[in-house]
Amino acid sequence: MNSKMHKKLSPMQYGFSLISAIFLLVVIAALGTFAVTLSTTQQQSAAMDVLGARAYQASKAGIEWGAYQVLKNGGCPASTTALAALPNTLANFSVQVDCSSAAVSEASATITMYQLTSTATQGTAPTPDYVERQMSVTIAQ
Repeated sequence: MNSKMHKKLSPMQYGFSLISAIFLLVVIAALGTFAVTLSTTQQQSAAMDVLGARAYQASKAGIEWGAYQVLKNGGCPASTTALAALPNTLANFSVQVDCSSAAVSEASATITMYQLTSTATQGTAPTPDYVERQMSVTIAQ
């Protein structure tokens, strides 16, 4: 008896192996595509979170500037003021500060109420990289 007996595969078995291999390749490619898409989405989300935090800080800087102007000068700065360029990571933000005032009588005293609104923006409105944050503060003096 020959110890090296080889079992021959039928043509049908070859075809089944080919179909299995193609199916496995398609599944692995789909999983790879899903992983890359998920990773890209997470990176974009993290980048937008950072931009949102920077926009918040730029808007807060506008409020602090406006409050300083009100408290130092005893009145609103110009009706709408664009802050000068902010430094470092806030340099690309445009900050607008709006101020309005109204005299209010309270217990026979007249108090001036100042409403400050600061809006920080970066990018163009319909694009995916656009970010905007707005803050409002009321100061009584």
